[in-house]
Amino acid sequence: AMGTGRVRLSGRCCAGAALVVLAVLGARGAHGYFLAMGKSECQYLNGTERVRYLDRYIHNRQQFVHFDSDVGVFVADLPLGEPDAKYWNSQPDLIEEKRAEVDTVCRHNYGVDAPFTRPGGPSRSPS
Repeated sequence: AMGTGRVRLSGRCCAGAALVVLAVLGARGAHGYFLAMGKSECQYLNGTERVRYLDRYIHNRQQFVHFDSDVGVFVADLPLGEPDAKYWNSQPDLIEEKRAEVDTVCRHNYGVDAPFTRPGGPSRSPS
């Protein structure tokens, strides 16, 4: 299980509004449907002083590979993601682009995201 999908930064963090959520249903076939989703997330601490960019790839509700700007490379979360992580990490232009997205996506869009940002991340309903 993926859990909440939110990573805490130094105790107090603000998760920016998701910039991109894309869900695509696979073609119908003998085996039914599958879900593939890409989700990008910006996390802000003290405005743009500390920013983290996450790009997650999900197949059938399981995150299988992700890019984390704090790590700087793609990381496989499941064996399914190992070939993708290995291939994408071998592409210098792609890695450079992903590393820059903390600035080109997150910091660039901070003014747009700020009104929708909540201290401590997304709100949760009481159990």
